[in-house]
Amino acid sequence: MSMRPPARLVLENGEIFRGSGFGAPGIANGEVVFNTSMTGYQEILTDPSYHGQIVAMTYPEIGNYGINSDDAESRKPWVRGFVIRSLAQRPSNFRSEEDLNHYMERLGIPGILGIDTRRLVRMTRSLGAMRGMIAVDSALSDTDLVDRVKASPGLVGIDLTRDVMIDAPVAWNEPLYGESNASDGKVAKHVVALDFGMKWNIPRHLVSSGCRVTVVPGSHPPDAIKELKPDGIFVSNGPGDPEPLTGAISTLQKLMVDCAEKDGVPIFGICLGHQLLGQALGGRTFKLKFGHRGANHPVRNNRTGRVEITTQNHGFAVDAASMPDHAEVTHVNLNDNTVEGLRHKSLPVFCVQYHPEASAGPHDSAYLFGEFKAAMNKRG
Repeated sequence: MSMRPPARLVLENGEIFRGSGFGAPGIANGEVVFNTSMTGYQEILTDPSYHGQIVAMTYPEIGNYGINSDDAESRKPWVRGFVIRSLAQRPSNFRSEEDLNHYMERLGIPGILGIDTRRLVRMTRSLGAMRGMIAVDSALSDTDLVDRVKASPGLVGIDLTRDVMIDAPVAWNEPLYGESNASDGKVAKHVVALDFGMKWNIPRHLVSSGCRVTVVPGSHPPDAIKELKPDGIFVSNGPGDPEPLTGAISTLQKLMVDCAEKDGVPIFGICLGHQLLGQALGGRTFKLKFGHRGANHPVRNNRTGRVEITTQNHGFAVDAASMPDHAEVTHVNLNDNTVEGLRHKSLPVFCVQYHPEASAGPHDSAYLFGEFKAAMNKRG
């Protein structure tokens, strides 16, 4: 094995972690966050919700089952950089098409390995998510890198969704891996999915449940969405701060009146979609100290009392105290009591902060797609 180039992870507080580079050479900046999942690194890399971020994995060895095209959650990786303790040198999986190092190198994603990721995570939990920079084989001094990090923008107040959403409406026909397409042409319920950076396993779930799916940009006008004659409207996950997305919030407010209230069309949101619907319902959002990212987050369903182990990836949350009387909190995070689900008390509008499509992660919350389908069937 050839010698790996030197690499540095620099944080805005001046802390510098020194290790070895992998993936692509060069410099990348972003908000440094951590994910506690043991598996799913490919899905993490390709999740558009990580746009603008450098992701550190807490599990010590990454890359041991390689990369395959079937498990991609979007058309390319969106993370700015990747931080791991150890890189598996020999991936072992019959589905593997490429190793992690060459995948990241081919697609221009720099990574750093060999650092104390436990120390990095403890620092992040204590001080909060910080701006950072990965520099692989760079001649810049430590001081220059720290200065560049301090001058870099954060995520608050920036609309990152415009970079990751599709450009024009498209029909989605692909089911879940290993399953058949259960939609049946004209008799299938038609879901219009607003794409703010949607993971592909979401429309796969909808198709496998027997829906006909049309994906539209999150910026699609409400009248154009209504012209598609949806039986249900889905609002996707996506990156960054939900507060500056005022156009999307206005669109959802209009859809709640013109579609949900007047025609009984159910609206279902996930992650960023949950935050946008929370604001459309009259609430506010705030930035979490270090966010929730991983596949082991316990959530209580207040309506049933059951606890679900969930997959999560978000750095913002809905403020429960800001929600008006016409909305109820349906799910709560058992680690910090933040809002994980909302429902309108009289309209078919509901949303969750976590990811029921998992990919990767537990399937405890997949029932929510069934509830969405049942709400469409109830409409007739």
